[in-house]
Amino acid sequence: MLKVGLTGGIGAGKSEVSRLLASYGAVVIDADRIAREVVEPGTPGLTAVVEAFGPGILGQDGSLNRPALGSIVFADPARLATLNAIVHPLVGARSAELERAAGDGAVVVHDVPLLTENGLAPLYDLVVVVDAEPDTQLDRLVRLRGMTESDARARMSTQATREERLAVADLVVDNDGPLEDLEPQVRTVWSELTARAATG
Repeated sequence: MLKVGLTGGIGAGKSEVSRLLASYGAVVIDADRIAREVVEPGTPGLTAVVEAFGPGILGQDGSLNRPALGSIVFADPARLATLNAIVHPLVGARSAELERAAGDGAVVVHDVPLLTENGLAPLYDLVVVVDAEPDTQLDRLVRLRGMTESDARARMSTQATREERLAVADLVVDNDGPLEDLEPQVRTVWSELTARAATG
């Protein structure tokens, strides 16, 4: 098994790289998706989050109101740390379970947005960073995701710098250009990953 950490700043295009790798045969373990699962209604995770932040973070249907929670934690590093202390261990446990199920010869790609921020690079055989200029990230967040510029900048400011991410990279996917430039790069990365997996 080859354990790969995949990361990139918000708006860099990591999700598209993850999707392409999955289409080639990678076993993708998506930390964001798992982070949503572990705070679904009825889970111990959601109970712990409500205890920490109050019932105002719940929607009328009892599910987590992500924008309400986001407005609290992204404006306050201490509150963000509180949330991470609840969610990250739950995500880690579920990720390990999925990894064990993948099988010996698999290329397992852990899609981890905050890999750099949380010092997780040593957990993986290698790290792939999806890289884009901060101006490109900002443009995508505003134009494609409908964020205000101030919200987009706030999200970006909570993440590692571009330089910090590149410092932990074994392989870099440059996603500053159009989508059609991405696929050939990701195919090259996949060839490298499968070659490494085959040599153990």
